[in-house]
Amino acid sequence: MIKPDLDQELPEQLGAVHFVGIGGSGMSGIARLLLEAGHRVTGSDLRDTDAVAELRAAGAEIAIGHDAANVGDADTVVVTGALWQDNPEYRRAIESGIPVLHRSLALNWLIRGHRLVSVAGAHGKTTSTGMIVTALRELGADPGFVNGGVIAGYGRSSAYGADELFVVEADESDGSFLLYDTAIALITNVDADHLDHYGTQQAFEDAFVRFAQEAREFVVASSDDPGTLAVTRRLVDKRVVTFGHAEHAEVRVLDVVADGPVSFTLGYEGRELPVQLAVPGAHNAVNAAGAFAVLVAMGHDPEAVVRGLEAFAGTGRRFELHGEVRGVRVFDDYAHHPTEVAAALATARSVVGSGRVIAIHQPHLYSRTRMMAGEFAAVYEELADHTVVLDVYGAREDPEPGVTGALVAERFADPSHVDFLPDWQAAADRVAEIARDGDLVMTLSCGDVYRIIPQVIEALGSERT
Repeated sequence: MIKPDLDQELPEQLGAVHFVGIGGSGMSGIARLLLEAGHRVTGSDLRDTDAVAELRAAGAEIAIGHDAANVGDADTVVVTGALWQDNPEYRRAIESGIPVLHRSLALNWLIRGHRLVSVAGAHGKTTSTGMIVTALRELGADPGFVNGGVIAGYGRSSAYGADELFVVEADESDGSFLLYDTAIALITNVDADHLDHYGTQQAFEDAFVRFAQEAREFVVASSDDPGTLAVTRRLVDKRVVTFGHAEHAEVRVLDVVADGPVSFTLGYEGRELPVQLAVPGAHNAVNAAGAFAVLVAMGHDPEAVVRGLEAFAGTGRRFELHGEVRGVRVFDDYAHHPTEVAAALATARSVVGSGRVIAIHQPHLYSRTRMMAGEFAAVYEELADHTVVLDVYGAREDPEPGVTGALVAERFADPSHVDFLPDWQAAADRVAEIARDGDLVMTLSCGDVYRIIPQVIEALGSERT
């Protein structure tokens, strides 16, 4: 993988920019902003996805497949961390002396000089970012933003705004969130993850301490998450606004009802404010509380903020409905850590009624699968009625001997509740065989598991029960 160089100097101008892996969630948003700023943008990706098609329609020239010739006469090359150093386009740029920027550096170039709200945390970043952006727009502001998923109300993951304010999903996975000149920091949680990069939980927490301490205005942080509490205890002379279920939280989540779109009450400065979100999931009550805390600490009226949050319609790949066949609904979710999977499955449970939840799990990263196979199995066995496990999506990692999706399946206490089926058609057929009217099927991973959904829908349509 290619890691960001936190000390790399940014060029004065980017000129014509070539993106290697342009269709990724972070890369596509940055590419769109550069197009809108008047840059000539080219790129390449392994697949012709919807994101690629949208960028082409906006004016980007994009090749499918990686080839050194794709770099052309680019002045700057932007790469994703998921690339390997032997990528032919990356090698061509290095050998030709073309400046190469990790995507986080390209984003940093774009947001220089703005008042920055950075949303960080192992889980909940994309939704929390989308909530803040939506509420700000409902409040009459016009912030710029770059998010890790499409904000449903706007049909895009990035945009320039007329205001000084810029809201970003700040990626902690490779330390790149430390690049940004953050004014306001939101920490959703500091749950152990990305230890392939950090090595230890302590190093992971240390990075969050630095991120929070360097925020120029204030920090908003979870009152419930042990990792976040460990971070905030180490901050010096920093204003910290807390949110969550804890009694001491300054923004407190109360009376959550999650049987459908979630409703709850926010306790704030002696007031109780009822909230009815348009999205399901008890975890989204907490995400909304964090967004609320950011906005009221900025000086916005609490009741107006609530109305803004209620306008949030979700983000792409977060409990996203893709279709319904013979009474079976098929959803996709980005969850790829046991905590996220538990939240996604709990959301599914809240809306499925008397039906069953059938999960399709694509393990993401060999290191995470090796370290957390037992945790994944425990969550799926507790919260899903049946789980189909695919093979590992390695992303930025080389395969590890003996590490496959079978590691997760083998940790189920009752093997009748799980199938390890690395062949996608066999997996889709098995789901269709199990599913019946009223059930909910959900794919879970930040890999490419969503690509199995057409096979699942087709299999459901052809299965006769």
